[in-house]
Amino acid sequence: MKILVGYKGVNVGKDLLKIALTHAKAFNGEVLIVTSMVGGGKSEQSKVQTAEENLEKVQKHFDENDITCKTHLLIRGLDAGEDIVNFAIEKEVDEIIIGVKSRSKVGKLIFGSTAQAVILQSECPVLSVK
Repeated sequence: MKILVGYKGVNVGKDLLKIALTHAKAFNGEVLIVTSMVGGGKSEQSKVQTAEENLEKVQKHFDENDITCKTHLLIRGLDAGEDIVNFAIEKEVDEIIIGVKSRSKVGKLIFGSTAQAVILQSECPVLSVK
């Protein structure tokens, strides 16, 4: 089983990582941690470096728990939602875990644009975590 986690950073994705670890252990799965940066080649170098450092920390966490994990920093010039969905199709992912934020009563009905795109366009089940 391949589990993709849409990951923004160390503090943002702790709950997502915990769920991915649990699912990977339960289903003898492989975890793909994905950070998608909009802007393609125009991304600022400091943001890229921070994203790479965050992914390295996640990799160590899964290594310590004996779970197969691969990290991916996507800078392909696509919106994050579209990028994650396309990557999931390319890698034949079985499940996507993504965080959602609710900002207001209206926001509770409409997820953030990344989560909304993933939920609506994904070809596999999506677990959304608040």
